[in-house]
Amino acid sequence: MQINQGGIAGGDLNLKKYFLSKNLKKDLPASVVVFLVALPLCLGIALASGAPLFAGILTGIIGGIVVGIFSGSQLSVAGPAAGLTVIVLNAITKLGSYETFLLAVMIAGALQILLGIIKAGTIANYFPSPVIEGMLAAIGIILIMKQFPHAVGYDKDFEGDEGFSEAGEGNNTFSGIMSALGKINYGAVIIAGVSLVILIYWPKIKKVAMVPAPLLVVLAGIALSALFAGTGLALQEKQMVNLPMVNNSGEFFALFKSPNFGAITNKEVWITAFTIAVVASLETLLSLEAVDKIDPIKRISPTNRELVAQGAGNLVSGLLGGLPMTAVIVRSSANVNAGARTKVSAVFHGLMLLLSLLFIPKLINQIPLSCLAAILLMTGYKLARIGLFKHMWHKGLDQFIPFVVTIVAVVFTDLLIGVGIGMMVGIFYILRTNLRNPYFYQITTKGDKKTITLRLAEEVSFLNKAAIQVTLTSLPKGSDVIIDGSNSRFIDPDVLEIIHNYKHNAYTKGIIVQLIDVKDKYDVPPLKELVYKL
Repeated sequence: MQINQGGIAGGDLNLKKYFLSKNLKKDLPASVVVFLVALPLCLGIALASGAPLFAGILTGIIGGIVVGIFSGSQLSVAGPAAGLTVIVLNAITKLGSYETFLLAVMIAGALQILLGIIKAGTIANYFPSPVIEGMLAAIGIILIMKQFPHAVGYDKDFEGDEGFSEAGEGNNTFSGIMSALGKINYGAVIIAGVSLVILIYWPKIKKVAMVPAPLLVVLAGIALSALFAGTGLALQEKQMVNLPMVNNSGEFFALFKSPNFGAITNKEVWITAFTIAVVASLETLLSLEAVDKIDPIKRISPTNRELVAQGAGNLVSGLLGGLPMTAVIVRSSANVNAGARTKVSAVFHGLMLLLSLLFIPKLINQIPLSCLAAILLMTGYKLARIGLFKHMWHKGLDQFIPFVVTIVAVVFTDLLIGVGIGMMVGIFYILRTNLRNPYFYQITTKGDKKTITLRLAEEVSFLNKAAIQVTLTSLPKGSDVIIDGSNSRFIDPDVLEIIHNYKHNAYTKGIIVQLIDVKDKYDVPPLKELVYKL
């Protein structure tokens, strides 16, 4: 039975829970962690998209505050997505101006709201579990491989890149790691090493564990960077966070851009909008399903409401000059690992992005990327832990193979292509299982006469058609065949046709067929009758 998406699943019936001290003491420290993770990712994705750096920060702010408020998910965090960088870069070039591109973002947001209204988010219920688990593990592996160069001071690839191929001819994740090994900055290595030690051991000291380890990591990184200045261990400017500087309110408001509404009749604008809406919605639904998997409380996020929330976020983002956004696995998993309990964490991370831009950009720009890389390395390790591989192996090959295929495909392509490949393998095993389970087979013998009883399963779908047809056509001549549908609540019309045709023609083989409780038609109750309404 499905729970009404606007109610219990959304988790918003009791607003008081967001202000309970037991939740705030988890959510506020977690919001600091998400803020520290999101900051360089927003800037890196904006840079890779060919958009102003401010657009990346603005998207993170809107994703945290606007989407955070409207979303029914308690742990998901929205922001600019690495999976959209190529689409955004090509769209800005093709449309001729950033302002025209902003109109496409607004239209994409409206389309996402429409998708939520027509309940297109229910597609997320059909993502196989091993594929989602594989996607999470793959993101963990990608984080480790992509953040290693930043941890050792090699920052050629942009922060937030999740694809295997990197900028430059023939460059990829492996070549990036090899290049990093040849260009190590030992100051960055020391900072990353100290950061990892803090992240591992600080939470184990109960008396001081109330101070978030990632916050201590950032303070230690700033202190060590200042200590190394003027020495052989000194960090370069590109190895630090690079937040745009705003000196007054006039400069701040000048950073905003407005859409070019005059391009509303441009066909390319609508094509771009549809592309963004579809890709962003798929990434969001995948992220939402993945976050629910790692939620310690195992809550179910309302997918249709999430599409509406993301649509609202993209509408506002396009209106003010931001990038398209999605629910982002990296930020969301960092949020979960930091101990967040409600969406207050996501909202506060958005507020912190705004406040840091307005009041402390100089301090933020003193944070080394290597200490932030250490935080993401720990997040990656938790997502791709060895125990997960052992767990999936013990569940059987039909679970383990789609899991591994998804990991390999995501790591060596990108998120959507990799998940698509994993889905195909997962569906193959689902079909394989269905083909084996349409009935129970029993043979009894009286003298020379065989009686074969086929007891049909509770649900006999179209997927069982081939197996039943093969079985019926291979039954020996001169047998008595009993097809028992007394346990069946539903039999697909195609399967019913095969059964009735077989009975009609069986006499040619000397077979006598008896049908028990096999109806001529099975009605499926309307979906609205299966949804519990409050």
